[in-house]
Amino acid sequence: MSPKPLEPLAKKLLRAVVVLELLGVFGAYGLFHMMNSSRDFRSTMNRRFPSILEVYYQSNEWAGVYGVREGDRDAWSDKHD
Repeated sequence: MSPKPLEPLAKKLLRAVVVLELLGVFGAYGLFHMMNSSRDFRSTMNRRFPSILEVYYQSNEWAGVYGVREGDRDAWSDKHD
């Protein structure tokens, strides 16, 4: 029995979806790592993409890590004074 004509296309599309998902996961991890390790980067994110920074703060709070948001606000308010 010969393979169906759409089968190779379906395999290519499935591979593309898997690769895109992996890129998304690694990209999200890289962004989280950069935000987790640098207050200056979080400040940049606050200016450019505040909604992404809010997700970072919420994920930390859900994980039981408190005080990051308050520490950032204190540090940033000291810079502006």
